[in-house]
Amino acid sequence: MTEATVAARPPRVRIQRRPLHGVLLLDKPLGLSSNDALQKAKWLLRAEKAGHTGTLDPLATGLLPLCFGAATKFSQLSLDADKRYLATLALGIRTTTGDAEGEVLERLDADHVTREQIEAASRAFVGEIDQMPPMYSALKHEGKALYEYARQGIEIERKSRRVTIHSIDIVAMQAGTVTLDVRCSKGTYIRTLAEDIGAALGVGASLAALRRTGSGGLTLDGAVTLSAIEAMPDEQRAALLTSPDRLLADAPELRLNMADATRFLSGLRRRVDVPDAERVRVYGPEAKAFLGSAHITSGELIADRLLTPPEVQALISA
Repeated sequence: MTEATVAARPPRVRIQRRPLHGVLLLDKPLGLSSNDALQKAKWLLRAEKAGHTGTLDPLATGLLPLCFGAATKFSQLSLDADKRYLATLALGIRTTTGDAEGEVLERLDADHVTREQIEAASRAFVGEIDQMPPMYSALKHEGKALYEYARQGIEIERKSRRVTIHSIDIVAMQAGTVTLDVRCSKGTYIRTLAEDIGAALGVGASLAALRRTGSGGLTLDGAVTLSAIEAMPDEQRAALLTSPDRLLADAPELRLNMADATRFLSGLRRRVDVPDAERVRVYGPEAKAFLGSAHITSGELIADRLLTPPEVQALISA
């Protein structure tokens, strides 16, 4: 290695990480994996700790809530939440992967398919259904993702899983495509749903595009793109984070006085004069003092996920 080569290398810049706490609603771009999007956002915000709340395929765009610092304690809430998607189906086209990235297996004329036929086919999948996970998925088998086996031409035996489709509505139709608004439970494979609807129509179908528009009580309202973050001055980026209680937006709120808040953060149970609930957002006496999540059984408040006092103070001061 010559001196000129060494001199040509730019100096390594050490990024000073900072302890950020909160939730970032990211509008994930096309072609980027969820983890790649997370790492880019983490780098842009110079955050010490971050995690995402469930993967979106590189083909998919849309809502990807990212949790930073103390908010990572509540990431499972978003992972378990119902989802909402805009799914565009290419009618008459079947592919090896069930989406636009695969090789075309079959092309059939789908010009005769009517809106009424699509509505009828979609209705058959509303409710609790059994889905077979596709081979081209991130589901693991012996430590490897199924898509790794699929790329080698290896078929792995899979078990079907029970999912719930809450609703399927047509939002647009064009020549050869239909866009559906799908509300579903976690773990639903929209590619599989697209293929199943195509099979029910007798012409086949594959997923041409997918955009996640909702996760639990979260929507794309207020979501920001990576390019928008990158264009911001560094000192403004941390202000994009919101409190982790955003992940519990659908849960009722319970506010405690200082003495009860201290007991709650210690993990102690207490009686409350409110109806039982599977999940509640618990706050201290200060306006932004989110303390954690809990459930109420037989009038007793029982902590589920707690913030530490320094984390509470950090959120109040943010």
